[in-house]
Amino acid sequence: NFPLCSRARRSSLSVKAAMEMGTNSTEKFYRIPKGKGPHSVGCTDLMTENAVEGSFLRLYYPSCDTTNNEEAPWIPDKEYYQGLSDFLNMYRVVGERLFQYYVGSVTCPAKSNAAFKPGEKYPLLVFSHGLGAFRTIYSAICIEMASQGFVVAAVEHRDESASATYYCKKKSVSERQEESTSNMEKEWIYYRRLKTGEEERCLRHKQVQQRAQECIKALNLILKINSGEEVMNVLNSNFDWNSLKDSVDTSRIAVMGHSFGGATVIESLSREIRFRCGIALDAWMLPVGDDIYQNSVQQPLLFINSEKFQWADNILKMKKLGSNDTNKKMITIKGSVHQSFPDFTFVSGEIIGRFFKLKGEIDPNEAIDISNHASLAFLQKHLSLKKDFDKWDSLVDGIGPNVIPDTNIDLSPAEPE
Repeated sequence: NFPLCSRARRSSLSVKAAMEMGTNSTEKFYRIPKGKGPHSVGCTDLMTENAVEGSFLRLYYPSCDTTNNEEAPWIPDKEYYQGLSDFLNMYRVVGERLFQYYVGSVTCPAKSNAAFKPGEKYPLLVFSHGLGAFRTIYSAICIEMASQGFVVAAVEHRDESASATYYCKKKSVSERQEESTSNMEKEWIYYRRLKTGEEERCLRHKQVQQRAQECIKALNLILKINSGEEVMNVLNSNFDWNSLKDSVDTSRIAVMGHSFGGATVIESLSREIRFRCGIALDAWMLPVGDDIYQNSVQQPLLFINSEKFQWADNILKMKKLGSNDTNKKMITIKGSVHQSFPDFTFVSGEIIGRFFKLKGEIDPNEAIDISNHASLAFLQKHLSLKKDFDKWDSLVDGIGPNVIPDTNIDLSPAEPE
């Protein structure tokens, strides 16, 4: 759900980018915010076998304090730049160079493959990304949650809604002889555009069902690891998966997502009762099936909306899900835009940020804090956590600076002409 702009309008982008970066390239020093909780944060990637039907996720987790692990790269492969270029209607060669120059050196404030911090049972949060996104670009949210004591599984969806993703397949014998290092190769899956005459709702509904299935698979995978089962990770990392044994609180599991990921949250809750509650960030309701509104989401659900993205029909669908249920809440963050939730808002300067609607009028750090604090308060209540997140309870009711209860959208029926 990135803003899609025309090529013509975008041609001035590189000029603006160059102006903004200047010769001293101050842009390189924009940072994704660190977690503010008591735990250090590590992250690692996990991909199971069986190709495209397997699971692919980035795990963010409380880690042991470590100095010898490097921060994880934010966008791990150049193919993601190509996918973002496709998604944004840019020529790949231009997009890849621009992204590489602009954010190629950005890292996540989480230590790559750092040792897992044992000793307590952590609640589990499964995270679903938006349209044209992928597993790493909500790291500000996922890292904050991990710093506050959650294990977070950020799924990378393979329904062709990610700008790019991949699975690993074995190389053929002839290819293997040339390169003895690995017998696996990456098979890339890029974002799929709507075909001419194709109905969007039909495609998105099909995708959201696959996405919910992938969230449930990720949940099952983490629980399998928690029970001490060996899991084969086809990505060679030196992370010790056995250290997660008995570290997940299997009674405290939630699901969270942004935009298309918000629709995925709703679909996942309706299918999987082990998700005890859900948080939908600026949800895009088009993919949600009609059957879901017939009482099939029993669990508590928090909608956190931006001020600039929503419209009446979308909000009315959210309200239809939550009518007369006090455990279904909605708040709106003043001055925020749809892109206030992914990380791009932090790594873009003012000109680029406004040009691509990656920044709203509110400071990006303040917007993400409101979203994270409201989420933590909601999770404490509905997962029965013994933390101090209830100090942010008022945010869940839309009380506080830069937050409003419910919605800023006028829902009064239109006057007949």
